[in-house]
Amino acid sequence: MGTCGYLLAPTVLLDDGTEFDSAAFDYPSMSMEDETLPPKRKRTAGLYCAMCTLRNHVRSPSHHIQEWNGMFFQVTSLKKLGLRIQLGHPIGQRCILPQQAFNDDFVLIDTNGIHEIALDFCGCEMSQTHVKQLLRHGWFPATSTDPRTAATFRLLHHYQILSFESKASAYEFYHSLVHLTDNTGMTKRKDRYEAFMRMVREWRHVTMLKHFGCGHDPTGVNGTLEGECVVLCPACPQPGKNLPIGWENIAKAKRWLYSIFIAIDANFRLKRRNVSSDEVDPSLSEGWAYFVEEKKYKAFLSQHLGDEQEKSTCSSHNAVNMADTKLSQGLAATGVGTVDCARHNMKRPNGVGDLQKGEKYINMDFLFFSTLRGTQLQMLNVSYDIPCQWHKRLWTRMKSFPQAYGLDHFIKTIRFFVPKFHLPAHITKCQTLFSFNFTRFIGCTDGEAPERGWSNINPVASSTKAMGPGCRRDTLDDHFGDWNWKKTVGFGASLLLKMKDALAEKAEHEMAFKEFDTVVTPDHRSTWLAEMEVWEGNPNNTSIPNPLEAKAMSITQAGARLKLAELEAEELQRGIDPSLHPQISPSVLIASGIDLEEEQRRLSTTVESLGLHVTDTQKANIVRLRNSLYCKINTWRCAQVLYLPVVQDLINQAACNVQENAEYMKLWLPSQLRGKPCDTRLQNDEWELRYAQAYDALEEICQCLWIHCSLLTFKREWIRGQGSNTRAQNALARVHGRRTACVKRYRSAWVALNVLATVLKKKDWRGRLQELVDDDIKPLVDPFATGEGRRQVSWIWMMEGVDRGNDRDTDGVHIKWCKSRARALRWAEEVELLREEMHRVLQFLAWQAAWWDGQGNRRVRECAAETEGLKAYAARQANLRRRLGGHFRMLWAPHLSAQALTLASINVSPELSLPDLTIPDIP
Repeated sequence: MGTCGYLLAPTVLLDDGTEFDSAAFDYPSMSMEDETLPPKRKRTAGLYCAMCTLRNHVRSPSHHIQEWNGMFFQVTSLKKLGLRIQLGHPIGQRCILPQQAFNDDFVLIDTNGIHEIALDFCGCEMSQTHVKQLLRHGWFPATSTDPRTAATFRLLHHYQILSFESKASAYEFYHSLVHLTDNTGMTKRKDRYEAFMRMVREWRHVTMLKHFGCGHDPTGVNGTLEGECVVLCPACPQPGKNLPIGWENIAKAKRWLYSIFIAIDANFRLKRRNVSSDEVDPSLSEGWAYFVEEKKYKAFLSQHLGDEQEKSTCSSHNAVNMADTKLSQGLAATGVGTVDCARHNMKRPNGVGDLQKGEKYINMDFLFFSTLRGTQLQMLNVSYDIPCQWHKRLWTRMKSFPQAYGLDHFIKTIRFFVPKFHLPAHITKCQTLFSFNFTRFIGCTDGEAPERGWSNINPVASSTKAMGPGCRRDTLDDHFGDWNWKKTVGFGASLLLKMKDALAEKAEHEMAFKEFDTVVTPDHRSTWLAEMEVWEGNPNNTSIPNPLEAKAMSITQAGARLKLAELEAEELQRGIDPSLHPQISPSVLIASGIDLEEEQRRLSTTVESLGLHVTDTQKANIVRLRNSLYCKINTWRCAQVLYLPVVQDLINQAACNVQENAEYMKLWLPSQLRGKPCDTRLQNDEWELRYAQAYDALEEICQCLWIHCSLLTFKREWIRGQGSNTRAQNALARVHGRRTACVKRYRSAWVALNVLATVLKKKDWRGRLQELVDDDIKPLVDPFATGEGRRQVSWIWMMEGVDRGNDRDTDGVHIKWCKSRARALRWAEEVELLREEMHRVLQFLAWQAAWWDGQGNRRVRECAAETEGLKAYAARQANLRRRLGGHFRMLWAPHLSAQALTLASINVSPELSLPDLTIPDIP
């Protein structure tokens, strides 16, 4: 859209000396420049006389024109020059009965600005309506009666794509056109913003109906069904579209491949203010796309306004527990709930609805049952943030729904899961019962699909929150449709990348499990395998022990301190007060002494790390730390001498010698008073605390070994460059330092336990704790070790708790073996599932191409041109699906079986070149 200039005077002097009155000019049907004009009347920038300007713009009435006023070029318009656009006739042909637009005031909105147009409709006997004349010219009218405003098809399409990609609001876009037309604000024009909003909304609706073949349906738009205008997920099982004949009777071992994965979530960013109403601003579709049909939805909710919301008994899920108190002042909707395809992150038909106040079960139930109406699939995997609470009375609540929404859960296999990222927020029991990681036939699905989609739709919230209810639903439906389409055309690259990743992970985890399995005894292996298979085969039977749950009581220092404090509280209730200090009980004294001992070790490590050349700042810091620790020890000793008077002589003897640094001062805990009198109660207290300290240290050593191995593997495979390697090495050094501190802590506790065991006559305790030597400090499965065939598991990996029924605890290795096996199985399932999804995508595209082939002949119009247009559009859509299928088939050929490639064979155009819009190019 260039800017054209021309030389204008009251009369234009032509080269032959004759004068020509431009007002009487009748332009011919030409759009190209006249190369016969004399050179002095033309220039490269586009300088023309009035006659040539009008002739050149017969087909381009939305160009900007400037005229020379003797000093500079000033803006004018083609309407002022006398250009009139005639509709209903070929270009350049005048109508014998032209009808001016209403008040000769017609505005055209195009991609380069807002233009005043002199427009004539055809008034002949066989003329079409004004709306049809505009549409045939490529202009979309703002109203159906006496249209005075229109937008070009290219503008509406341009804004639609722009809103998908940049989320620009209609307000911003329209006012950009206003400033593009006149950036001074001095030219007053009528505001066409409301008309533009109306055209955009109607354009979204009409193009949606067009894309889903509603114009090819003999019953017309009225025959459109709920959820029909949806871009379906081609990788999910769709009976009758991408499943083989007889899939219902497939062997049980393969039945899981035809299960559906859905994810439920809510978004509280997509609010809507309490403006307008459904009566004033109804939706143009009646539940035809992603939103549920509003009248049915609200009618059902109104019947259950008094239903009490159940509180969560698992964790503090605020979205549920605070549903009745969720801030909703001034809002008609506090957000939206959605049901998505959990594996491919695509919105499901009739799976979106407004939330009135928080994430109530009744709202999510309606969306859940609405999107699953009439499903023929027998296996259903449901992911939700709070399934542990939501599913408890789900089937009871289902009885209040209309019969059409019912789901026959007695003959279907329905499993509930918590998304992987949300799982740690649940209690321990939920973390195994609802885990994707430990359930068979689930692949590596994570259930977090909706969370990834919110980042795309959230920027729209700023513009949709002030819309009326119908306009907002239509706008969001259009955005969800675009999101689904991008996912569809991106399947070629996304599934290929997933397959490559899954194959690598499968090999890695199978090798890791194989190495782990070799160090397990045959008896344990057979027992554990039988337990896992029974539990996996009966996931809903809570009477079967869960092999992934620890059977041992966890021992920690915090737990030991709590136990001693409770014992002292019981003694106080019985009238026995063993305390000799008003604020420090015997157990608190020993616990504080152990804490001071740990602080001494930390300070000693800090001093040793200084090296030979110590700065004054470092020296001052060490002195401050020593002074602080010295004061703490002296304060603690004031209470210690009350419980252990014999310590006073030892302290006095030490004071006569050279004063020691604080980190080397002996604390004289009961385990250090060899042969000295000591209260048995204090010795027992130290035994309990040291025992727990040893277990805590061992657990932390194991964690450090796991982290160290993971960092080493990551560094070897991914880190390149000096800077990155230096940072990685520093991280490894920090982990090593932490492990060294834990080793010192354990050895200190071991020495104390050895002494106290003799005094207290403790027996059979060394079977659980052993002396820690350097050779024992090694990872469970070392990825860099050689000679793995004869390697034994270190005893430290057996020490996660105290088994209640066995002398020696193997609970830790048992659980790690089960989890390692589960990881290997999940990746093997993922590879098989991805291969099946690739096949389903090809089958779906082939089915859809055949469906479009059939649409071309469904509807015969009286006008031959319209019939031909319907056939052409259907043929183009069918061709697009075949090209997509051929493109995907070439990408996936190495991963598909010969049979699958034959079944999905599609004719491919040799000039095929389709980019994947959502995934980067594949190397």
